[in-house]
Amino acid sequence: MTTQTAIRVRGIRKSFRDLEVLRGVDFDVAPGSIFALLGSNGAGKTTLVRILSTLLRADAGTATVHGFDVAAAPGDVRESISLAGQFAAVDEVLTGRENLVLVARLRHLKDPGSIADDLLARFALTEAGARRASTYSGGMRRRLDIAMSLIGDPPVIFLDEPTTGLDPQARIEVWQTVTRLAESGTTVLLTTQHLDEAEQLADRIAILHEGTIIQNGTLAELKRLLPPAEVEYIQKQPSLEDVFLALVGGPRATHETETAESALPAGRDPR
Repeated sequence: MTTQTAIRVRGIRKSFRDLEVLRGVDFDVAPGSIFALLGSNGAGKTTLVRILSTLLRADAGTATVHGFDVAAAPGDVRESISLAGQFAAVDEVLTGRENLVLVARLRHLKDPGSIADDLLARFALTEAGARRASTYSGGMRRRLDIAMSLIGDPPVIFLDEPTTGLDPQARIEVWQTVTRLAESGTTVLLTTQHLDEAEQLADRIAILHEGTIIQNGTLAELKRLLPPAEVEYIQKQPSLEDVFLALVGGPRATHETETAESALPAGRDPR
């Protein structure tokens, strides 16, 4: 099924008892693009991904993924998507290749061995394919997890904080993997609390704050929300960090005293 909008979200609301997590979320994601949902922990990012992947029902609002309504046609949505959670869901007892073969068999696909070999090559894991996943580095394990998510060629993939707990080199490996996904035509919606991750990867960035989207645009559009750069000895252009902190009202960070990642609180989204 083809559609001009890969993901369409309108007025999504969700509460857990007295806690209103999503308060009317709206956005669109173009096919073959990388869309970053940026926000502090507790902003509702994981809750929204669970709704879009049919794991959780919204209290109000509508959403379609690959042209299918998440509430009315959850089976069609699930056939069109894949979801990689915050932590790699690989079987550490199995080898990398065996993990891939297992998922291909569960999806009842023909020739699971060839599918596994193709994905190992695609994700630069061929040499490690015969090793148990327990011996993999964090970046390799995450690449294997994403490769498993792509079995069956889903047109839309959700990556919920894909670089959680990874060292800088592993994060770069995952970033390269995500970029290649979009280049091959896969629509990627990723959640992140890392400003540099959104800045490096995303075609569009939506800032989710206190349950609503407070800004949505390209990196260039978001930077234009701040006043023009002041000219002193050099001209300093606003960063995504400057935009984010200005919008959510956080403390002003400087490159000398605070990194992008330390500007955000630690923890996980409410489920």
